[in-house]
Amino acid sequence: MISIIIPVYNQPKQLKKCLASIERQTYQNFELILVNDRSSRPMSSVVRPFRQKFGVKMEIYNNQVRHGAPYARNKGYCHAKGEYLLFCDADIIMKESCLETMMTVLQQNPKAGFVYSSHRYGHKLFKFWPFDIEKLKQIPYVHSTSLLKKAAYPPAGWDESLKKLQDWDFFLQVVEGGYTGVWIDKVLFTIQPGGVYSNWMPSFFYKLFPFLPKVRRYKKAKRIVQGKHNIK
Repeated sequence: MISIIIPVYNQPKQLKKCLASIERQTYQNFELILVNDRSSRPMSSVVRPFRQKFGVKMEIYNNQVRHGAPYARNKGYCHAKGEYLLFCDADIIMKESCLETMMTVLQQNPKAGFVYSSHRYGHKLFKFWPFDIEKLKQIPYVHSTSLLKKAAYPPAGWDESLKKLQDWDFFLQVVEGGYTGVWIDKVLFTIQPGGVYSNWMPSFFYKLFPFLPKVRRYKKAKRIVQGKHNIK
């Protein structure tokens, strides 16, 4: 069984599309764990109809204080019953074959700890490449929405102190635990632009506008992750 863990902070329209895409999956052996990170907007009108549809497959946990996505993911993991984990942000729209494809490929590669795919951010295509540990040390190319064996979940979990690049740090931990990854040469999901947790800027922004707060936060997080994993 796959435990799909979704950190939620506002984004009711995005969450509705996300849950609808999960409902349409061809692979239905999953549980759905929503962790509401103290949303300031009412979410019940969106969640209630899906809770009725998913029934016992869906659990909802509410944080009393907003902690951020890494905390919500760790909390979701603590409640997960599946042998496989998929951390899905609320702005993700999965293709109908997403779970089935990921599960099939992971089972076909018993030595792998996780599988990842290409994806889109709005209309922009992010096409990746076969897993390369040295490249991962230089470029954060494995998205959080990847299928992971529960046994590969690192002891430290998601770093709750990081404001950026949490998925880079997380999968570096997975690899350091002795696991490898497999790339699926397909676009299996799309990220809805304008999200709370998922955002993207063209690479030239980081060179031309180093004074932007987002760029500064990114570079600070990059130095922290590089320090944690002894990357030069």
